[in-house]
Amino acid sequence: MNKPFVLIGSILVCVLLYFLAPILTPFLIGALLAYLTDPLVDKLMRYLRMPRLSAVIIVFTALFCGFLLLILLFIPLIQKQLVTLAEFIPKTLDWFQKTLIPWVNDHTGMSETFNLQDFKNNLSEYLSKAGTVASGIFATLIYSGFTLVEWIINLVLIPVVTFYLLRDWNLLINGIDKLIPRKSEPTVAKITKECDEVLSAFFRGQLLVMLSLAIYYSIALSLAGLKIGIMIGLIVGLISVVPYLGFIVGVTAATIAGFVQFGSINHVIIIWGIFVLGQVLESMVLTPQLIGDRIGLHPVAVIFAILAGGALFGFFGILLALPVAAVLMVLVRFFYNRYRKSEAYRGTA
Repeated sequence: MNKPFVLIGSILVCVLLYFLAPILTPFLIGALLAYLTDPLVDKLMRYLRMPRLSAVIIVFTALFCGFLLLILLFIPLIQKQLVTLAEFIPKTLDWFQKTLIPWVNDHTGMSETFNLQDFKNNLSEYLSKAGTVASGIFATLIYSGFTLVEWIINLVLIPVVTFYLLRDWNLLINGIDKLIPRKSEPTVAKITKECDEVLSAFFRGQLLVMLSLAIYYSIALSLAGLKIGIMIGLIVGLISVVPYLGFIVGVTAATIAGFVQFGSINHVIIIWGIFVLGQVLESMVLTPQLIGDRIGLHPVAVIFAILAGGALFGFFGILLALPVAAVLMVLVRFFYNRYRKSEAYRGTA
């Protein structure tokens, strides 16, 4: 009777997640922040001998002051980079039209089949109106008041959910533990511990790797003189969650930007050297030290998980994709080991 009950319960949970996905994002982000900061609360309680509520208030205040500081520092910087990027795109298209395509035609014997002039003119006309984008967005938000209210509610919900989950984290974990049948409790505890190790390695390790790569590429490309170096560095760090994707996208974008801006191979070689050093730093230092081999998700599995999560549940699914894939990998490994030890595999009576 237990197995059909578990199966029906799992199906109901998946259906609920599918229909409630649009409102679950702030709760998921709050749960993630609580999960990541709970060890800090435990350490404050242990070393400073303070009540949990006091430790939660300290960690919570530090966390959101840090977020506020990052927002105040990065918004002007990103805005400036976006303006530079808007000025840079027409030049890039011009370089494609006047330099790259004629070079390809001369060396391949292909007739010129690409004409970017119309596209460039339309893009330039659109970018020339970039100054009115903010007012257009504001007007859109005024007319779609429900969307604005929903966005504000989600923004307020994240710190509220984080605080209460962080305060009652141990109570929630103990409550879940009491629901597990005592006969299955040792096995479930073992699987849960392994899942916690995998998720900890993924969240804390991968976030540190992404942050380190974003800082490295932003600083290095900016020092190399690339005007949109910070933008490329942030993009590389953000998408480096998929193995090698950040490197491929970053070196391609930086190479094109380098040719357009400098017009010489010498600067491009410097950019290539930055990415080669960054790839060595990621594969030999950052990933082994911060993540290790505890996650073990194949790059194809990472790509599939992100695409599947986004297709099924939207942005909520993208946030949930890799943690769920990591937990599923733990379960698959557990049942695989059980199968290898079973009589069906060994062929014994």
